[in-house]
Amino acid sequence: MVIRQRKSKLDDAAIMRLIDTELVPLSHMGENDINKIRKEIPLRMSRGMTFVISPSPDKEALAFIHLLMHGELLYIDMMAVSAKEQRKRYGETLLHKAETFATSRGCKISKVMVDEGNMKGLQFYQKQGYRIIRYIMISRCFELEKNI
Repeated sequence: MVIRQRKSKLDDAAIMRLIDTELVPLSHMGENDINKIRKEIPLRMSRGMTFVISPSPDKEALAFIHLLMHGELLYIDMMAVSAKEQRKRYGETLLHKAETFATSRGCKISKVMVDEGNMKGLQFYQKQGYRIIRYIMISRCFELEKNI
């Protein structure tokens, strides 16, 4: 397995499939909101950094993490691992890569939002040292934070 930066032509279709199969089903949002967000994904991906795990440098992504950095803040925007590839520590590997990358650029705090329906995600981040800061009623998600 290889960890590398996203290659748009190679990875974007696989990333959209991961979003559709692994993230969308956990969301509380209605179809209209999800379709609106889906249209914004290319713009979101053009900002920040995306790392992927793939079987080899020329194969498409099996897992990805997208992050944004603002000053001392790392924001984990999205992360998903293919259902067939879960429980292989790919999420942990990608999160560690994102945190290491961000700290090398001056980030000190990492934040992530987890949908209320994503209990596996919530447990995953807590196991990685994140703590719940608050529950945001309007977006129905938990905000988690970790010093990095």
